[in-house]
Amino acid sequence: MERDIFDEDHEAFREVVLEFIKRYVTNESIARWESDGEIDRATMLAAGEAGLIGLSVPEEFGGAGMLQDYRFRTIVMEEVIRAGAGSLAGAFGIQDDLAVPYVVHMGTDEQKAKWLPKMATGEVLGALAMTEPGAGSDLRGIKTTAKRVEGGYLVNGAKTFISSGKTADMVVTFVKTGEGNRPDAFSLVILENGMPGFEHGKKLSKMGFHGHDTAELSFTDVFVPQENLISGTEGKGFIQLMMNLPLERLSIAVAGAAAAEAAFEWTLAYTKDRQAFGERIIDFQNTRFQLADVAVTVDALWAYVDKALLAYKDGKLSAEEAAKIKFWATEREWEVVDTCVQLHGGYGYITEYPIARAFLDARVHRIYGGTNEIMRDIVSRQLAK
Repeated sequence: MERDIFDEDHEAFREVVLEFIKRYVTNESIARWESDGEIDRATMLAAGEAGLIGLSVPEEFGGAGMLQDYRFRTIVMEEVIRAGAGSLAGAFGIQDDLAVPYVVHMGTDEQKAKWLPKMATGEVLGALAMTEPGAGSDLRGIKTTAKRVEGGYLVNGAKTFISSGKTADMVVTFVKTGEGNRPDAFSLVILENGMPGFEHGKKLSKMGFHGHDTAELSFTDVFVPQENLISGTEGKGFIQLMMNLPLERLSIAVAGAAAAEAAFEWTLAYTKDRQAFGERIIDFQNTRFQLADVAVTVDALWAYVDKALLAYKDGKLSAEEAAKIKFWATEREWEVVDTCVQLHGGYGYITEYPIARAFLDARVHRIYGGTNEIMRDIVSRQLAK
């Protein structure tokens, strides 16, 4: 089913994305990222120069100024994932959907001037640190503290499962600045590379997204100046996280839809080319029926995601609706990718093939951004009111 949410400007931007992919996203570069466990800085700088990151950064700071139109980010994810580079799409997502928004929407004028120009070019890479060894979905259970001292805060604690945690130059970090677990007991501060006591731990060995680094972070009496407190206001961290969660969850849903569509396209091509018992695999009725189911699932998935994209553009995507689309899209993604792996047979199990990498990458979509169980709880509590 043809989608109708893109206009001429979006399609012109798609051509820019495709040109970038042609130049920088090759089988060799994907293999290098997978081997190195991270996206090299040169690629991120090239993405910045091409305008593929920093899309929500205001024009005055060197960005595209697309504050609410997530359709441009959707095009980036669609095409990069279709090229088999899920890890690169993930790195772009951490920059544009997790780090940049806190500065764009909640940063002080000084924070915007300091960080946004270089975040738009890829010179500065950001990350968001929420999860801790003992606190995941229950963010009020974090132990990392920021105690007020003259001129700022001393931060102590640890974070884990931090995407871009090894390569990030700045990390928007969720900390306790008060007592108890009331919402006003938490704040967001920016930790910078090179601050004494701030250590980037080892890269974590993951099931998927092998080309995108994930790391542990530790803080020992890290002095963070007052000017690095997001919005310049203490006790707003929990609310600030809640404000950005709809975007984060929408981004995961988009990634899920893009991965499902890419898996379908790869599998359709494979079943037309691969033969068994003297026939193309697609000529077997079971294969055609499975592909028909997948085709309809992908169409329905994009219809739902596109509606959410337009709601976000209009400022109408609620936390509950974002939770709905996040868990539904990622559950459908998992079903589609699993079916497509099966239709690839033994080749679907070989990580040289994009379908195998997509399968490994897809599993975390039902976990991060809030587990799908938490998403269901959010939706069901709203229904019970």
